Amino acid sequence: MTNGVTNEGIEYDERDGIATIRLNRPDVGNALSRRMRPRLRELWAKVRDDPSVRVVIVTGTGDRHFCTGADVREVADTGTTTSGQGTVAEDIVWSPLQNQVWKPVICAVNGLVAGGGLHFVADADVVVAADHAQFMDTHVSVGQVGAVENIGLARRLPLGTVLRMTLTGKGFRLDAARAYQLGLVDELVPAAGLMDTAWELAVAIAANSPSAVSRSKQAIWGAAERPHQEALEYGWELARQQWTHPDFLEGARAFVQRRPPQWNVEVPA
Repeated sequence: MTNGVTNEGIEYDERDGIATIRLNRPDVGNALSRRMRPRLRELWAKVRDDPSVRVVIVTGTGDRHFCTGADVREVADTGTTTSGQGTVAEDIVWSPLQNQVWKPVICAVNGLVAGGGLHFVADADVVVAADHAQFMDTHVSVGQVGAVENIGLARRLPLGTVLRMTLTGKGFRLDAARAYQLGLVDELVPAAGLMDTAWELAVAIAANSPSAVSRSKQAIWGAAERPHQEALEYGWELARQQWTHPDFLEGARAFVQRRPPQWNVEVPA
């Protein structure tokens, strides 16, 4: 178990198979800096490869901001972005999907999300939001292009809403209630219950077969990148792979014997 270790503006905690990644720069809206990139990539690799970690919760410090995106002061000082200037695969390393993490990730939105902070929301498996949270995209308001995270949002929101957010910039905020109605938010709760709700979801997910959960996640996210029939074949191949995993037989035997299953902690790559 690791308790509340803060490094480069990111706090990491691990307990009972559930890891919490907390963006911890409240004085600047939990904004993303270049120094956070290698640390976050390191943490995603850790949770991806550590069999003791079953579920991840991503949140921010405080109740005002989840993440306000790139630290614009840093951009102004250096003339470069916080994400680097290479390809997406090389330099966009903020979210779980961008790091090939196939373990479940819950995004607990504790306040305003803007710009690059939307990476975490767009690529989460489940989004829980405090009822005062808001979502906005500020790229065009600071002379930048809304691209990677905005494309991700287009898989979770109606196209018109994504375009309105992207093109209006700081002139439009999507409130939590509307985001819930449109499907961007999966669970809307009072701020005081945000982390308890996220934790309850994580515990429920962690009770299941790690390998089955991982392959199920790959099947669903993979469908977004494939034609329908190809997506079905991909999902079916993942299902067949699970037949040879110890959890396949263990799940059936535990059900018949009316006992808790003893899952194998190894998750397929």
